[in-house]
Amino acid sequence: MTVVTASGVKPRLRVIQYGCGKMGRFFLRYLYEKGADIVGAIDAAPAVVGKDAGEVAGLDCKLNVTVRDDAEAVFAETDADACIIAIASLMEDMYPCFERAARHGVNAISTCEESLYPWTTSPALTNKLDRLAKQTGCTLCGSGYQDVFWGNLVVVLAGATHRIDKIEGFTSYNVEDYGIALAQVHGAGLTPQEFQSRIADSASLPSYVWNSNEWLVSRMGWSIKSQRQLLTPTFHDTDLVSSTLGTTVPAGHATGMDAVVTTETFQGPIIVAHCIGKVYAPGETDRNDWFIFGEPDTRCVIQQPATVEYTCATIVNRLPSLVEAPAGFVTTEKQPPADYRTYPLSTYLT
Repeated sequence: MTVVTASGVKPRLRVIQYGCGKMGRFFLRYLYEKGADIVGAIDAAPAVVGKDAGEVAGLDCKLNVTVRDDAEAVFAETDADACIIAIASLMEDMYPCFERAARHGVNAISTCEESLYPWTTSPALTNKLDRLAKQTGCTLCGSGYQDVFWGNLVVVLAGATHRIDKIEGFTSYNVEDYGIALAQVHGAGLTPQEFQSRIADSASLPSYVWNSNEWLVSRMGWSIKSQRQLLTPTFHDTDLVSSTLGTTVPAGHATGMDAVVTTETFQGPIIVAHCIGKVYAPGETDRNDWFIFGEPDTRCVIQQPATVEYTCATIVNRLPSLVEAPAGFVTTEKQPPADYRTYPLSTYLT
């Protein structure tokens, strides 16, 4: 299928969906509805391997693309323009996926939270990927909910501010919505002692707002004077069933993590970001609030944000700018903000 525009005929954007779990289902549907040509679908879960991607996405039609567990073969056989990777939360786990895409010259964008700004938390891996992507002429980056709601939203609000003394944000989300990798990084299901040793004391486990604070500092043109984080477990007074973990989290075990990252800048403004990811109890909802203290003060509250849907829509909307960005690992504060795409994705390519 081709797309006819005023300037001629353009082929549809060819996309691989790498990870067809809870979020991958949204990606597949959004890609289909935005006129992308889904040429490959990858996952290792027996529940989806062998199924048609249209069935996995809950569409009323087949896409004639089978979910496969041989990622290397999918990349070798599909000649894709881009891929969306929804696999893991940390660069150490994501490296093989990014490396495979870059080696095949396929532009890749990921939900991996650390990949939003991994230059200081995983510098060696990021630099290796940056060099490889430049050699093969493709672009790699991370994006999602934090790109807009912890990043560009704050930048827009700052544009209406005369003086900034402090930026403070509060966000929360249900780890049940994202899959087991994210739940485990948040320590869900661990005893207090296990949480302390595996999560709180880990020097190689940046909380998500660690990377988003660094993204924001870079976007604002500031430089970091100091940065610190405090990771504490969250609890609930009754047992909570977790379908993602496949178990019941007993009362007294961690339901997730409360992270606070404080970033001081040489220019003066301080950023304090509070991030809670946990297995929700009945009645709990997502939260996204930002405060700018200065002249004037500003408060922005997004009531019950649809965090999963925002994540997937942001990444799909970013695909045209990903394809046209410079080669390398190009974090999104160096790219235009995500735009709403009214027409098929390929019409936005020059």
